[in-house]
Amino acid sequence: MQSWPTTAVPILPPAADRPVLRLYDSSSKALRELSPRDTARLYVCGITPYDATHLGHAATYLAFDTLVRVWRDAGLQVEYAQNVTDIDDPLLERAARDGEDWRVIAARETELFRADMTALRVLPPTYYIGAVEAMDEIAAAVVRLRDAGLAYDLEGDLYFPVGAAERFGSVSGLATAEMTALFAERGGDPDRAGKKDPLDALLWRAERPGEPAWDSPLGRGRPGWHVECAALALGRLGRQIDVQAGGSDLLFPHHEHSAIEAEALSGREPFARAYVHAGMVGLGGEKMSKSRGNLVLVSRLLADGVEPAALRLALLAGHYRADREWTPALLEAGQRRLAVWRAGVARPSAPPAERLLTEVRTALADDLHTIAALSAVDSWCAEKGEDLCGPALVRDVVDAMLGIGL
Repeated sequence: MQSWPTTAVPILPPAADRPVLRLYDSSSKALRELSPRDTARLYVCGITPYDATHLGHAATYLAFDTLVRVWRDAGLQVEYAQNVTDIDDPLLERAARDGEDWRVIAARETELFRADMTALRVLPPTYYIGAVEAMDEIAAAVVRLRDAGLAYDLEGDLYFPVGAAERFGSVSGLATAEMTALFAERGGDPDRAGKKDPLDALLWRAERPGEPAWDSPLGRGRPGWHVECAALALGRLGRQIDVQAGGSDLLFPHHEHSAIEAEALSGREPFARAYVHAGMVGLGGEKMSKSRGNLVLVSRLLADGVEPAALRLALLAGHYRADREWTPALLEAGQRRLAVWRAGVARPSAPPAERLLTEVRTALADDLHTIAALSAVDSWCAEKGEDLCGPALVRDVVDAMLGIGL
């Protein structure tokens, strides 16, 4: 699947004493140092393209774009994979509701997502993979699990038995009752009769009348959501990755199940050295989501004339892990900040920027603390100085580290 165009990233002056990146790992519930040797490997769960990109999506992908930028600034190669779940129940439900072909909806919404990411200057993943194009690869992974005795048949469907995975629960740390409630809420089927355990997850769904299906050694059907990400990540990034990431609503069941399935396929534990999750963006006191219909769409804001850089600043003004409420005041603050920064770098001379570079690097190494990084740039803009090179370096710093083109 085609990704979106990249943008040039300035190379910043090297640092003699660079801070070590620490990220909050949901599985250990602690900040962890992450220091890949040469190549950093990141998997971020992508969209199910049945509606347009909203600000909750944008905040999540901006968070992990910041991570990519921190790694690249540290001189690391970044291998970054992201999927598109371009076949799943929500997409089929939208198609049935609107009387439209599910493939047309998926293609249209994926293209809109690409356009939104391009406008926001999100660096594209190294690998951008749709489930449909990788159907044979995902089915082959399910065959391997079945042949290893890690799948059982229920009326033609295949399930992964969580009782066979000693590490099940290690990612989320949730109690069984919490897992069961979330499983029902987030696409699972804990009440299905005949399952060995209510929390067993679907690996392969046998063909149903009127639903799309693909030929495979498992019979005609389509894969479950969790094994999709497990197979695609292993196929692009290898047996162990540095970070598996996404919104906090993916912690359970998605990341829990994809982790144990990936570990069963690879024979290596843990699948990810850290599980990193972005908070939810709310509107009117509720999580912004398609099901609630309380969406603020990126494309609509851009069509109304909002500058992508101002929107990016508005979203970076909150810590990525924090749940937050979207208000017009956030966007207004982002617009004001953008104007101040542009005026700051338009000065013929200004304060030296080397200290600012250190402050931004230090802030972002501290669990991607964008609030502190933005404040450091604000402070530089408020200072006076006579350095002719300061404005040019600041342009490069905010471009390379924060994705803001001034």
